[in-house]
Amino acid sequence: MNGVLIIDKPCGMTSHDVVSCVRRILKQPAVGHLGTLDPMATGVLALVLGTMTRLAQFYLTAEKVYEGVIRFGFATDTYDIDGERVGEARALLLTLDELRNLGSRFLGTIEQIPPPFSAKKIHGVPAYKLARKKKEVVLKPVQVEVKDFEIAKLEDSRAFFRSRVASGTYMRSVAHDMGQLAGCGAHLESLRRTRLAEFEVEDAHDLDELEEAARCGQVLDLLVHPRKLLPLLPAVTANEEIASRIRHGRPVNLPELSRAREVKVFYGQRDLIAISTRVAGTLFRPRIVLG
Repeated sequence: MNGVLIIDKPCGMTSHDVVSCVRRILKQPAVGHLGTLDPMATGVLALVLGTMTRLAQFYLTAEKVYEGVIRFGFATDTYDIDGERVGEARALLLTLDELRNLGSRFLGTIEQIPPPFSAKKIHGVPAYKLARKKKEVVLKPVQVEVKDFEIAKLEDSRAFFRSRVASGTYMRSVAHDMGQLAGCGAHLESLRRTRLAEFEVEDAHDLDELEEAARCGQVLDLLVHPRKLLPLLPAVTANEEIASRIRHGRPVNLPELSRAREVKVFYGQRDLIAISTRVAGTLFRPRIVLG
């Protein structure tokens, strides 16, 4: 089975746990993802099945949208609710407007230090493995981009926010750093990813729904329609002759798309067979063949 499946990841499961569960339900080993979520986070986890795992390279810089809650009063070693408290608890003394002003400092391209409990590597070792052993974790700042960061309300030292970020941005670090600036510590209490690239949480299905669909032979009904994938790339529908050449990795002429750099090539309405790159003029060569 080839396709893209959006799972609404439950709290408490790792992204790898979800992938393993989907492999079991579908009895299919070729299942990958387009970006992980922390165990405490929920929401859009985009999975790629079969040959669609080759699409992962197109989503490495995918934009993401999150909704969540930052709890002020104390920091944790993981920068989220799953960690151990660090330091003394202190009251938040800032108003909602003051917090919003503080949050505006995180907008745009900023330098951010990833959490010590993260997959960032130190001399080839993931930082979280060192952190679990209580070893010192020193990570270098990286450039990230926070495109939107809105604090909707403040209740009992909890700031409810919505944020749109570029790939590689840690909302856990935003929460931790805000706590440092507020002088009372903070951590991420909850996080829900509502969008990744073109995939919305409304497209997502829970694991029970997937299991029921698999039992009834209706999994295809849950997959994202291939025409919705990579919406910024123009699409062309190939005839049988052109489709055959593309499936064998051969270049073809696509005169109707002479100005495009890359195109999606379909055979029929649902069969996405390739992503092709323009070589010169109207000549396109398959970059990846999907079916």
